[in-house]
Amino acid sequence: MAPTAAETAQQPSRPAAPVQTSQFRIARPQIVGSESPEQPFPIPLKGLVQRGFGRGGKDLGCPTANLPDESISPISTVAKTGVYYGYAQVIPPATTTSKSELCANDYKVLPMVMSLGWNPFYKNERLTAEIHIMHEFKSDFYGYEMRALVLGYIRPELDYTSREALVEDIETDKKVALNSLNRPEYQKFMQDGHFNLPSTRMKL
Repeated sequence: MAPTAAETAQQPSRPAAPVQTSQFRIARPQIVGSESPEQPFPIPLKGLVQRGFGRGGKDLGCPTANLPDESISPISTVAKTGVYYGYAQVIPPATTTSKSELCANDYKVLPMVMSLGWNPFYKNERLTAEIHIMHEFKSDFYGYEMRALVLGYIRPELDYTSREALVEDIETDKKVALNSLNRPEYQKFMQDGHFNLPSTRMKL
């Protein structure tokens, strides 16, 4: 059994991530996981969105939201590094001192992909959970609360010989996530009580 991300983080040195090959790219399935989430899924996560490395949107065309270190233990202690899929939601602040450019659609429960690990291509020194919500936001939302439900595993963490190969895999990750979430047992989780739904907002 592969060590969890947290166990890997405790090792004196991390094992090198395998390098993506053309054969891996050709053999990638377009849908992953069983017909309904299996253990350890679903995994709930929540935390205030932090500033990351700033390269997701600029360098890769895939803006990500970083969760704080203390909020990722629910997944890092039970799952290995890699790319995952599920749903996420940005929570509107109860009060704000500035006018938000986000709209109602930006606060919906939306499909997401998440990278858990060290991003070997960029040689990160710290374990991170970076979430890309598949939605075009009108502005950033640093400091806002994000809630996520991780529902399945897509692929292992890989290293790349080029940025183009990484971008290609990221685009495939998005398609695989959408295909995998487009099943009734997964779509049910859009109404999970973990999220800030209309029926639960009065309780928050």
